[in-house]
Amino acid sequence: MTATFELEGIELKLAGGPVAGIDEAGRGPWAGPVVAAAVVLDPARIPDGINDSKALEPEDREAIYVRLIEAAEIGVGIADVHRIDRDNILNATMWAMAQAVRKLRNKPRLALIDGNRAPDLHCQTRTVVGGDAKCLSIAAASIVAKVTRDRLMIALGLELPNYGFERHKGYGTPEHQTAIGRHGVTPHHRRSFRPVQMALGLE
Repeated sequence: MTATFELEGIELKLAGGPVAGIDEAGRGPWAGPVVAAAVVLDPARIPDGINDSKALEPEDREAIYVRLIEAAEIGVGIADVHRIDRDNILNATMWAMAQAVRKLRNKPRLALIDGNRAPDLHCQTRTVVGGDAKCLSIAAASIVAKVTRDRLMIALGLELPNYGFERHKGYGTPEHQTAIGRHGVTPHHRRSFRPVQMALGLE
């Protein structure tokens, strides 16, 4: 499936804009923040190659990200590990999405959100299951969120070279599990997540 601008185009024609796409990166990892992005595409300046970030190679994501920064209106929200552990990952994700929308220059009329849960926003919302593979605005948001989070985790990997964050981005890989067993849990690990609790001897 290839993402299109069809849904956004219909909304713009029927009720006007702006129409924002919203997606997140990093709900599943054991470490690091969850990052959400809100993107309002300019119909006259949509960069080529936008697709679900998971379907793109890292270098392609980076290249499209740069073009999106130049051509689209973008807001980013980042929920840190403290918020994730305090509020749970779902609520932290909803908060990050709301933050991303607040950082847009112009309030959107409608927000198209990947998945089946919508944050509490001061605009109309519509959830789109599998939206990152269907709607260009959501796909663009998935790219911005993924690239932003990957850059944060690469920087964390330089700060803590024993953990391999630059490679696994905090996800639960065998390398990550081995590193926790060998070097312990860092302040960047999500203590509310079961594998981390097990490493801490809390389960």
